[in-house]
Amino acid sequence: MIKNFIISGAGGQGVLSLGIALANIFILADKYVSFCPCYGAEMRGGAVNCEINMSDNELFILQNSKADFVVAMNQLSFDKFISKVKENGTIIVNSSLAEIKKTRDDIKYIFMPLTQEALKLGNVKTANSIALGILSGLVGNILFDNVKKIFEKALKNKKELLQKNLDAYLLGFKYIQEKECI
Repeated sequence: MIKNFIISGAGGQGVLSLGIALANIFILADKYVSFCPCYGAEMRGGAVNCEINMSDNELFILQNSKADFVVAMNQLSFDKFISKVKENGTIIVNSSLAEIKKTRDDIKYIFMPLTQEALKLGNVKTANSIALGILSGLVGNILFDNVKKIFEKALKNKKELLQKNLDAYLLGFKYIQEKECI
């Protein structure tokens, strides 16, 4: 089984951090993973995305033309990557920074105001952790202990952010669990 992911947004939104966290969570689950970041010369505000491929078997690909899951953290990312979602795939859209619009009938949409929810938690930079929680709920079989290990390692010098990111992750995970039951 191969699952393909595209995480996209603007520099400073934690796109690459989200992609690295997801890849490392899969590695802790003994999966084969490829990670391919793409960003311009700009750091903050410029377009950035990354592609993650996960498989139970060895991977011989780095990039795919289509993804099972796309995360669009802003309007530009939604517009650019909506065509990259596989048929029956899912796009997760930060509706705080992108319009709620369904342009395709062959995919699943998950709209959540990630930025607004992160602000409610006290730190806008946790929006990517909410998205990671949503992805975890959709993918399934992701152990919370592995997520916690990755967050602890990534935030070892920012311990005050650990609990906020764990709370954000759980918010996204619970959101998709409740949504899937509807």
